[in-house]
Amino acid sequence: MPQLARRAACELLGSAFLLAAVVGSGIMAQRLSGGNAALALLCNTLPIGAILTVLILVFGPLSGAHFNPAVSIAFALRRTLSWRDAAVYVAVQIAGGAIGVWLAQLMFELPVLQVSLTMRSGTGQWLAEVVATFGLLLTIFGCVARNPAAVPYAVGLYITSAYWFAASTSFANPAVTMARSISDTFAGIAPSAAPAFILSQFAGMLAAVALGRWLWLGGADRDQR
Repeated sequence: MPQLARRAACELLGSAFLLAAVVGSGIMAQRLSGGNAALALLCNTLPIGAILTVLILVFGPLSGAHFNPAVSIAFALRRTLSWRDAAVYVAVQIAGGAIGVWLAQLMFELPVLQVSLTMRSGTGQWLAEVVATFGLLLTIFGCVARNPAAVPYAVGLYITSAYWFAASTSFANPAVTMARSISDTFAGIAPSAAPAFILSQFAGMLAAVALGRWLWLGGADRDQR
C-alpha cells in the first residue's frame, strides 16, 4: 500500500503540472500573441510537449507516468496494471488535473472557479480525438515493446505534432478534457462538449489496445529483425 500511495502521489503531481502547463501557457500565449491565433497555438503547444517529456523522465520510473485515464485503463486491459491500481490512478489524475487548472488560474490572477464557454464539437473533432488517442497509445505501446527509454521523448514529440494535425488540437486524455472544462481560457472546452471528446478518446484507446496486441505480442516481433 505505501508503494501505491507513492505512485498515486506521482500521478497526482504529474497531472497537476501537466494541466498547469496546458492552461498557464494558453493564458500566456493569448496575452502575448496580439490576437494571432496561430502564434497563440504554437506558444501553447511547445510548453506542453516539453513538460510531458520532463514529467515522464521524472515520474516514469516511479509510477509509469501515465497522467491519463486512457493510458491507465489501457494498461489494465493489457494486464500490466491491476484494476485496483488503475482505479486509484484515474481518480488522482482527475483530481490532479483540477488542481493544476486552479493553480494556473491563481498564478495569472484569474477567478479560480470557472466554467468554459468554448464549444468544441462536430464529427471532425470527435474523429480527431479518436485518431489522436489511438496514435498516442500506439506510440507508448511501440516504445515500451522496442525501446522503453524513448517513451518520454516520443510522447512529448507526438503530442507536439498532434496539436497541429488533429482538428481538436489533440486532447487525447479524459482527465485533461475534464480539467479544461473548468477553465474559461484559451485551452477551455465547454462541459457539454466534453463527454463526446471523452467517448472518442476511449474509442481510440480500445482500437490501439486491439492493434497493439497484434503488433507486439510479448516482444515476439523482435525475432523478425
